[in-house]
Amino acid sequence: MDALWVTLPVVLIAVLLLRWLQPTWYWLTFGVTFAALRVLIRYRSVMDACGLTVPPARWRLALARVANRPVPEARSPRILWLRPTATGLVLRLKLRPGQDAFDFSASSDRLRHSFSLHNVVSREIRSGVVELRMTGYDVLRRVRMPAVVPGEGLRVPVALREDGEVHYRDYRQVPHALNVGATQSGKSVYQRTLVAGLAPQNVALVGIDCKNGVELAPLAARFTALADNPDATADLLATLVAYMGRVYELIRTEQRISVALPDAEITADIWDLPAHLRPMPVVLLVDEVAELALAANKAEEARRDQIVTHLVRLSQLGRAAGIYLEICGQRFGSELGKGITMLRAQLTGRTAHRVNDETSANMAFGDISPDAVLAAVQIDKDRPGTAVAGDSSGGWSRIRAPHTTLRKAVDTCNAHAYRTPSIPELEPFRPAAPVRVLTGKVQPKPTPASAF
Repeated sequence: MDALWVTLPVVLIAVLLLRWLQPTWYWLTFGVTFAALRVLIRYRSVMDACGLTVPPARWRLALARVANRPVPEARSPRILWLRPTATGLVLRLKLRPGQDAFDFSASSDRLRHSFSLHNVVSREIRSGVVELRMTGYDVLRRVRMPAVVPGEGLRVPVALREDGEVHYRDYRQVPHALNVGATQSGKSVYQRTLVAGLAPQNVALVGIDCKNGVELAPLAARFTALADNPDATADLLATLVAYMGRVYELIRTEQRISVALPDAEITADIWDLPAHLRPMPVVLLVDEVAELALAANKAEEARRDQIVTHLVRLSQLGRAAGIYLEICGQRFGSELGKGITMLRAQLTGRTAHRVNDETSANMAFGDISPDAVLAAVQIDKDRPGTAVAGDSSGGWSRIRAPHTTLRKAVDTCNAHAYRTPSIPELEPFRPAAPVRVLTGKVQPKPTPASAF
């Protein structure tokens, strides 16, 4: 008996330490069992308390009245299955007649408290079926990206969602995106993670960093073109627009429209071209868009109009030519001048890190989802990298990118420097190879071989 009283506190302390230091292992060993029991035991009472039940059918009431039996209870949604995951539980429900999937989405916070779980997210699977993804612990406190297959086809894992799923940046599905956030909110780390994820893929990276290149210049080994001031940016964008025109000429030449040709082989973009003719896709990363839109005199105003016009043109026409935009900035509103709202309308993907005021959040999500605006304003300053990601469909979720150090991103870009393609039009903007100072001598790093 004495040994039992000594063992129990030791086991309890070990469990608490496991829960604090390794929440994933705690969840897989103890938490998932306790949570599943709570959900199954409390299910009916929670559904009734949250107003997610329906009255019994009339024939049941009539049968109870005839048989002089008690009135049947309200019916809860039927549980199809309950599946544990590495971060929580997935509960799939069959709705009763008269219920709506929106009712479960509106009750997600009450379900979270009732089941004593960290987070509950509801989504409609198909007509009459709703899935509740319940997270057992705060997966965004210490982001640990699961082992995922490296992205292919311009699909890059960049962050972890609050429901434990991986958040991908898929350029084929969402060609252009906007990334806003205040200073020290995690924009640069998100961009760094994105570049490191794109480095192993066959893609041309074009960067615009008007802070003298301090953010993107260390990654220059993987960039086909890089501009670090507004004047160079104007020339680079004009050249990129001309390159886009050449790609469209190639597509038009190779459309091969004839009576005998199957419809599946007729193309209007680069992805249906033969592999030996397909141009390399281009991802354009703009580090701080406000620096391109500000003007202090007439000459700068003319340059600014030229830059914004080229960006709008690329956002409207670039997708079929394989040109994709990633625009970053602290603010992105109409105060930056004409053409900015037109550019924002073309940016389907939206990511908002911590912002200092509601107006900045409205610039990203005001025309999409008021709930996403509120979530962006509530991001804690002690959690850099946390963001709200959404798109023009109105769907959104909280995400947090892993902390990718600059050293890790540089090493990744250097390791894949041989993949950097050479585009003739962009060759004048190719960043110079970095140099290293070793034993008092300046030794240039060898220029990576061209892959295109």
